[in-house]
Amino acid sequence: KWMDGWETRRKRMPGHNWCIIQLGVPGIIHEPKYKPVRSCRTGVNHPPLNSDSWEELVPMTKLKPGYSESCHNYLNVTYPHRVTHIRLNIYPDGGIARLKVYGIGKKDWSTVSSQDLVDIVALVNVCVGYSDAHFGHPCIGRADNMVLKVKVDEKGILQVPGFEWAILRLGHPGIISKIELDTNHFKGNFPDSCQIEACCLTPDEENNLIRNQWCSDKPPKWRILLPPQKLKAHHRHLFSGESVVQCGPVTHVRLVIVPDGGVSRLRLWGRPVSNNMTRPQQISKL
Repeated sequence: KWMDGWETRRKRMPGHNWCIIQLGVPGIIHEPKYKPVRSCRTGVNHPPLNSDSWEELVPMTKLKPGYSESCHNYLNVTYPHRVTHIRLNIYPDGGIARLKVYGIGKKDWSTVSSQDLVDIVALVNVCVGYSDAHFGHPCIGRADNMVLKVKVDEKGILQVPGFEWAILRLGHPGIISKIELDTNHFKGNFPDSCQIEACCLTPDEENNLIRNQWCSDKPPKWRILLPPQKLKAHHRHLFSGESVVQCGPVTHVRLVIVPDGGVSRLRLWGRPVSNNMTRPQQISKL
């Protein structure tokens, strides 16, 4: 029979079963999530894969059975270091339906040439602020994620003038030269137009703005990266060359959609630069 997940044979001798998983993106783990197994321990690798010298990420923990009301097991993680692999140990045997490991991607930028064009927003995919997310969180990745709330009356007429916005932290400071904005699947609720702005923020500045919900006496100095552009339904929009303003190295971008609607994906292609950043002078009025 077909089993959905990982299930081992019964253990007829002392010991336990294990498997080693390479993370899709190296990073710092916040919490893994397990589905049913009797007990487990997870480690991270720096020694050889067949070594017992793995550092402990989660201690041996008793898990709940796989009924719908108890199958999700959330475990806290306080390990502060970047990892590339994890080893999942189950005691003594059993089955795992899913293992989800949550964290923040930490790419080894020393392996990336300053001449390589990379998608510098998708590498961490961290949204640090937004105006509204009634239908979906603005986490750029899936077609149903970035849908900002529509405020209309019973006739479908927009009640609140203005725009909606979402702020994303780049995976690394960079100079953006190519933009892809996709409204795939949004055929009736796509935005009329969009604008993209960029700025340079230190970690302390970002944390202060997040605490104040991006309302501060010292707001970011947003610079226009992509001037206002009309959008189409269910369409992959590509902007490069003169369409993209060369505003120098940036760490954050703000996607502004007018007046509201849904965006399935945003990709920002650019070249990573060092953390010694300059601040161009063109300032957005929004």
